[in-house]
Amino acid sequence: QVQVVESGGGLVQPGGSLRLSCVVSGIIFRFNAMGWYRQAPGKQRELVATITSGHSTNYVDSAKGRFTISRDNAKNTVYLQMNSLKLEDTAVYYCNVVPYAGGYWGQGTQVTVSS
Repeated sequence: QVQVVESGGGLVQPGGSLRLSCVVSGIIFRFNAMGWYRQAPGKQRELVATITSGHSTNYVDSAKGRFTISRDNAKNTVYLQMNSLKLEDTAVYYCNVVPYAGGYWGQGTQVTVSS
């Protein structure tokens, strides 16, 4: 079963940047599509960015042009570079396999965009 440890969140002003990291274990990382999800207060969790085993990427419309997902198979790690952050990006960010297989979520990392 997948296990993840997310890190890199924090408090940032609008327009700022953050880089999230997620170390993955319990699966053959290089064979799996991975994604970054987020859950804002009072909202459902949503898939923000996906990267396939072949490094193809996809983004939710609100993240296009601002977020970049990448992966390092040698380190079993997936990253999310977030630029031009907006107030509405405030959420807990999680990584997991894509499609989500059910059951497990890591602790997430809090991203707060505030002036």
